[in-house]
Amino acid sequence: MDTITLLALLLTLSAAFSILNHHTLRVPVTIGVLVFSLLTSLLVMILNPLIPACDLQALPRSMLGSVNLPVTFLNGALSLLLFAGAMQVNVGNLRAKLASVTALSLLGTVLAVAFLAIAAWSVFPLLGHTIPFAWCIVLGAILAPTDPVSVVGMLRRLGLPASLQAVFAGESLFNDGVGIVIFGVMMGLATGGSIQEVTASEIALSFFREAIGGGLLGLLTGWIALRVLKGQRDPHIDLLTSLALATGTFSVANQLGMSGAIAVVMAGLCFGTSYSHSVFDKASRKELDVAWTLIDEVLNVLLFMLIGFEVLEITPHLFTVLATLVVIPFSIAVRALSVLFSTLPVHLRQWERGRFLGILTWGGLRGGISVSLALGLPPGDLRDLLLPVCYGVVVFTIIVQGLTMEWVARRLYPVPACQRQ
Repeated sequence: MDTITLLALLLTLSAAFSILNHHTLRVPVTIGVLVFSLLTSLLVMILNPLIPACDLQALPRSMLGSVNLPVTFLNGALSLLLFAGAMQVNVGNLRAKLASVTALSLLGTVLAVAFLAIAAWSVFPLLGHTIPFAWCIVLGAILAPTDPVSVVGMLRRLGLPASLQAVFAGESLFNDGVGIVIFGVMMGLATGGSIQEVTASEIALSFFREAIGGGLLGLLTGWIALRVLKGQRDPHIDLLTSLALATGTFSVANQLGMSGAIAVVMAGLCFGTSYSHSVFDKASRKELDVAWTLIDEVLNVLLFMLIGFEVLEITPHLFTVLATLVVIPFSIAVRALSVLFSTLPVHLRQWERGRFLGILTWGGLRGGISVSLALGLPPGDLRDLLLPVCYGVVVFTIIVQGLTMEWVARRLYPVPACQRQ
């Protein structure tokens, strides 16, 4: 399938599903598109055996093969989505909550990986399959990070207190980088490495290079871009420079063995600093924000549609169904425990923050990053077992938690509180 045909097909389907959602479900467009793409995939799977003369799965499989979601997302669209999300974060509020964001992004993610790995390793044998512990850690690394694409879009419409929005967005933007680093290390061990051969200092050095190095690189490129833009008032140059900044920072970081995700987040945060307000006049900044909002929304819709179609890559078994039903509540419980223990000093000082724990737990949506990492698992029996579990958790969090998040937010933060800034 050539590039223009693929692009036309993706845009046509996303537009059709968006219109159907507008006239029927009327849920947030990304969730609506996901639902309709899932229903389309399930319909194809049901009808395909009934019409042997026509392979109904040929076209969607060809489309998925051409897109190659793990490569396209993790090494392409992710840079634009993270930059768009980071630009919307109020850096002042983020700085005020930096301790909580750091604890959630680093300690919280590590705890979530560990808790989920232990739970899966303990329960899977009871369901009929023993999974090596290294692969259980891989599963934890896939499902631990909350997805910035889902979370940042959700925050726009909830109107939560500004400080809570900063914690929510900051954690979701940074913890995916931490999860990807853990995933990379554990995949090396699970596919042939030896835990005895890898020392704690080597793991720490690898993490320091990827996370800290990527963060410093993003700050540097973001500052350079703002210096370049200072003194000119052409919105087209603003947009082109920001696009170059997002994609270039991501690419350079990956080439240098650093975390491209963390680097591009730091570069995007530079556009939310007080210094950036002196670089852009009000009209130019508004045009830039509008352009990036459109980029973000289009990529979101395409991503969630592809997530729905990826169900065609899954072969369900009794074990995977049972394991998914078990891991879903585990993932929620693990999220609650990781948030609680990583921010325990906050809770000890102020127990009213139980609302904080509840909203962060239920708002811990998983999305494109988890699906892409799961699809990137090497072919084999373990991939066939773990991929459906990961996919089921992602779909549950997006549809069930995503659609009920506003109800939960209104109960924990009534309307007057939600309107505070």
